[in-house]
Amino acid sequence: MDSYEIFGVNLKSANELKIMREAGRLNALTLKAVMDAIAPGVTTGELNEVAESFQKAHGVYSPFKNYDPGNGVPYPGSICTSINEEMVHGIPGNRKLREGDIISVDCGTVYQGYVGDSAFTVGVGEISKQAQSLIDTTKQALEIAISKMVIGNRSGDVGAAIEAYVESQGFYCTHTYTGHGVGRAMHEAPQLPNYGKPGTGFLLREGMTIAIEPMVLVGGRRTRVLRDRWTVVNANGGLTAHQEHTIAVTKDGPLVLTEL
Repeated sequence: MDSYEIFGVNLKSANELKIMREAGRLNALTLKAVMDAIAPGVTTGELNEVAESFQKAHGVYSPFKNYDPGNGVPYPGSICTSINEEMVHGIPGNRKLREGDIISVDCGTVYQGYVGDSAFTVGVGEISKQAQSLIDTTKQALEIAISKMVIGNRSGDVGAAIEAYVESQGFYCTHTYTGHGVGRAMHEAPQLPNYGKPGTGFLLREGMTIAIEPMVLVGGRRTRVLRDRWTVVNANGGLTAHQEHTIAVTKDGPLVLTEL
């Protein structure tokens, strides 16, 4: 049995989850190849080439490449490479990584028509204590969010838990960009914000597959988009971090589809 819709949300069958788990595994392997290539002096364009070469060798591809959200500029890369104050959607190119940078890499993989979507943030060589705290906080916020992805909870329970933890560590969550459903399309309903009120929002149901992605900022939550119409930066120039996994809601609890 394939997915069916309830309130506009595609609920996935057991067979579809198996396919999505393989899409997620291949996405995780793509990201691992990219992470292994991160070093001072490497360009973000070279990281993009690593991802594309890995995916081509495994007969899959990124849904990011040529993605057109209607902003007039189809996305040119297979991954997003966002450095320091760049929160998400940074475009790979000639920029070289430097010692002390932090970089967020977001990647999607299409396998048998289904998408895996995940992201990480890491340091380049030695990084500041603040940068490490930001990365650690973002990772932990994602783990907390995953633990809330159980049947009967609501989206507000997940978002509230993310923001409460992030703010307890002295950082901020974006209120502009959200997590989202994933399946045959990279972006499906519903959206799941990184903030909320417990007991509110949509009900988590068995078969939902949602990309949870805390996006955390230093100094405030305001962002702006650069002239390339893609790159989203911290409006105050502070550091940012991004962690993401695609999660399935199952009767046995949260299933992380995008881990190795």
